[in-house]
Amino acid sequence: MEFLFGLIVLIADIYAIYKTLTSTASTGTKVVWTLLILFLPIIGFIAWLILGPKERTQPM
Repeated sequence: MEFLFGLIVLIADIYAIYKTLTSTASTGTKVVWTLLILFLPIIGFIAWLILGPKERTQPM
């Protein structure tokens, strides 16, 4: 069970880091979010979900 939880956290963190690095946020913001996710995987991911850089939608 621990392995499955760890795998889910790893996949979620990789997704969060990918989305952060491909966002339109500044370089400094990308570095801070990436480090937060790497050093605090669960808390960093939850914080990223709530407060992280958002995708800008194009007006139609």
